[in-house]
Formats: sequence, structure tokens, C-alpha cells
Amino acid sequence: MHAHLVEVFARLDRAREDLRAAVDLVPRELRSRRPAADRWSVAEVIEHLSLAERRFCDRLRTAISEAQASGLGEESEPRSPLPERVAVLLADRVNRRMAPDFIQPKGEMDDAQAWAALEQARNDFRAMLAAADGLALGKVTSDHPVMGTLNAYQWVELVAGHEARHTEQVREVASHLARTS
Repeated sequence: MHAHLVEVFARLDRAREDLRAAVDLVPRELRSRRPAADRWSVAEVIEHLSLAERRFCDRLRTAISEAQASGLGEESEPRSPLPERVAVLLADRVNRRMAPDFIQPKGEMDDAQAWAALEQARNDFRAMLAAADGLALGKVTSDHPVMGTLNAYQWVELVAGHEARHTEQVREVASHLARTS
């Protein structure tokens, strides 16, 4: 596997391990409880992550397919990391953002179902990228409505950063539930 993919896959793996640890802070019977009427439960956060990762996977799959059809060559350049501006936006938990409707959780899954959906989304995401291993993914770009134009590796980092952002949210929910339950 190309070193660039190894690097971004490692970041995905660390983000998932952190999320799992945060989810495990919340007793299973409380994972569907919202900390407030306008806040998501742990199960809803996980569901949102699965929906977002599927959306990101579809977007990137299309961009890679179009680049391949246009004669995308082999990877030969250094990897450009996620822009600092994007990393700062992802880490900002003070300014809440509203997720678009298509990645809003429906609240119809328990935490186990949501986790299974998230794991499947990750498996699909990794498989899609692994199928493009060795290609010049640094030249494959797609626009994010808030974060701007990102290359394929940056999209992978975005997925990891998005998961890290919501891991902090899960920790906040865990803290709130520990104080009020």
C-alpha cells in the first residue's frame, strides 16, 4: 500500500479507537438518551457519523472514477496535509454547526445498530480507497461546501477530523449523563 494511504488510514484508525473509548464511557442503557432536547444522544452521534462517512465516500468515489476516466496516473508527489484552516474548523466545538438534513440522524437506531452502520461505512470507505491504491490521489479533488476544495487524502483526514470532533461531543454527553443520571 502506498505510504500516503498508510498515513491517512492510520489517522482514521486512531480516530475510531478514540471514538470507541468515548462511547464506552456511556453506560449502554444511556446511549439513546439525549442530554438536552436540542442535543444528540450518543446513538444519534454515531448514526450521524455513519451517514456523513457514506456521503463522503460517495463523493470521493465519484471524483476518483472521473479522474481515472481522464487518465489519472500513479502517485509521485508528496502528500499535502489537511489545510490548517480546515483542521481548526473541525476542532472548534464552541461554534456549533447544523448538519444538513441528509446527514441528520433519524434516531431510529440504537447504539449497536448505529455502530454497525458506522463500521460498514468505514469498511466501504477503506475498500474504495484501497481500490485506488497507488494512483495520484493527491490530484483527485472534490469540493466540500464549508471546507473548500480538498484532495482525496485530505478528504480522508477530514473524515478522521470529523470523527474526532464528534468524539469530543460524545465525551461531553458522557460527562453530562454522569452528572445527571
